[in-house]
Amino acid sequence: MLRLSRWVGEWLARYLSKPRAGVQVGTPADPARLLRCLEPGDVLLVEGSSRIATAIKYLTQSTWSHAALYVGPGLGGTDEAGEPLLFVEADVVLGVCKRPLAQYRDLHTRICRPHGLTPQDRRHLLDEVVGRLGSRYDLKNVLDLARYLLPAPPVPGHWRRKMIALGSGDPTRAICSSLIAEAFQNVGYPVLPRITHEQKQGAANRRMRREIWHIRHHSLYAPRDFDVSPYFGIVKPTLEAGFDYRRIPWQTPEPTA
Repeated sequence: MLRLSRWVGEWLARYLSKPRAGVQVGTPADPARLLRCLEPGDVLLVEGSSRIATAIKYLTQSTWSHAALYVGPGLGGTDEAGEPLLFVEADVVLGVCKRPLAQYRDLHTRICRPHGLTPQDRRHLLDEVVGRLGSRYDLKNVLDLARYLLPAPPVPGHWRRKMIALGSGDPTRAICSSLIAEAFQNVGYPVLPRITHEQKQGAANRRMRREIWHIRHHSLYAPRDFDVSPYFGIVKPTLEAGFDYRRIPWQTPEPTA
């Protein structure tokens, strides 16, 4: 039964990961500009076009279906076309693997940058993610997502995150967002923690309000969480390149008769 489940999961992974035309909303960034903006430790969010990307975007009510971590030239290696391998991601077919920039050239992306991450913690973060290379993708997640690929799945909004409470809990497996979120949490950097408040009695009977931060399990993270996190800055290559709206070559409207 376990072998059959895995075979079904692998077949679904190959089928669901095939790209489809016409489902992407955003505009791809210029690859050269994108590369100039990236720093090791940046999270690259991707708007995918596959069936599984559609399911993730629906369940999370977000543009983003995938996340990769930028490691940089130090990652080493090249792909079949000689392109340097710069990113680590959890691919639904290949598992945790290295990727070139060309992998995202035609896709809408967003750079999310952790603020104030120390060089030592950045090194630990990169080492941990690189150390996961070769781990398998969590195919249980594929089987779960496949049930929600209907045009309008009967899923109440408040259940969506629990349904994508992704993964089987097997540490030898991974999905894209949980792989990266776990590495950030392991160096004490927050992604989107749950914060509660506690009232307590202080000196002179003064009531004091204290924040308590709770770690969410890394399997509960989706790609969108890096986008909405208040602890990650958004880096836009067009603006970083020196955008000036006054230099836009607008088309001149043709005179009407």
